[in-house]
Amino acid sequence: MATTDKASTKDRLLDAAAELFYRDGVSIGVEALCRTAGVSKRSMYQLFTSKDEVLAASLERRAPGYAAQLTAGAEEAGTPRERILYVFERAEKLSAAPDYQGCPFLAALVELKDPEHPASLVARMAKERLQEAFRMQAELGGARDPELLARQLMLIFDGASARAGARIETLDGLTTATVTTLLDAAGVK
Repeated sequence: MATTDKASTKDRLLDAAAELFYRDGVSIGVEALCRTAGVSKRSMYQLFTSKDEVLAASLERRAPGYAAQLTAGAEEAGTPRERILYVFERAEKLSAAPDYQGCPFLAALVELKDPEHPASLVARMAKERLQEAFRMQAELGGARDPELLARQLMLIFDGASARAGARIETLDGLTTATVTTLLDAAGVK
């Protein structure tokens, strides 16, 4: 019974952390986090050593779902070029949601500024996985320099995410047009 209670408490904390950190930023206090999760600070500290650890765990838990939102499934698989473009098409669609705040991993990295922070390590890993996925698709598509193209695609992804999240820019085809030009220049089929 205690295991179920702890799992439930942990899930509530991680859900609240994901929501609050994404919406309000990483500076949210422990009291607000616990209040939103409906758990005591004591319960939180029994599960996690710090708020930093909660943030890292919430990002880690979010990573697979976030990646799945951007990745082409079997029915959309297509060519490497189409798989790369699919990521940006999905990012454009996601950015139109009223509660969109940009990439949660980029936001954590920018806000924390400490590359050794536990959440920075998780966020950096998520960003590296996306870059590696771009590199692999670029290589499969015949890019002249897959590593460089992957880095360029990350700049577009992160820049678009930040600008759309800050409501400075609506993406409406902007990123897909930019990426199409870049893929053409790189020779990706």
